[in-house]
Amino acid sequence: MGGDTLTRVEKSIEIKVPPEKVWEMLALDRFQEWEEEMQKGLKSLKYTSEVRKPKDKYKVGTSGHMNIKGAGMGELDFEVTESLENEKLTYHMKKSGTNQTMGIITLILEPAEEATKFTYIFDYEMPWGIFGKFLDKLFAKKMSEKEQEKWLKTLKSILEK
Repeated sequence: MGGDTLTRVEKSIEIKVPPEKVWEMLALDRFQEWEEEMQKGLKSLKYTSEVRKPKDKYKVGTSGHMNIKGAGMGELDFEVTESLENEKLTYHMKKSGTNQTMGIITLILEPAEEATKFTYIFDYEMPWGIFGKFLDKLFAKKMSEKEQEKWLKTLKSILEK
């Protein structure tokens, strides 16, 4: 997969809690608490690697399977490919049973003054070649940006309660 074919959507927000509080919300099974699309569309999510304690959800190599209806998602396999506790977490998502990358989610936490700067980066590739690129430019990227902004605000309001 050539890096130039990926579209990147990147948003940041400052949340007035320490990084470890934000970190707790970044396990994939907690996304639906703050990601509206997952709240609506998630049919199932299960870890396919061994998770004995909460910390295991963040380890490199941790994998799982989810089924999301809508947004052209369907069945996805995910894997943690990078993990620095309270600093950075990367999920690689593929269409289930294939090697086709659906997206890479990179979550970055930086301590700020009495707060955490949380950055959510989503790199994805639209299907359908040239047509997909056109659709992406037309509306998909804008839609993703709006969604991401909403998610970050939701996460902020949950954590700053």
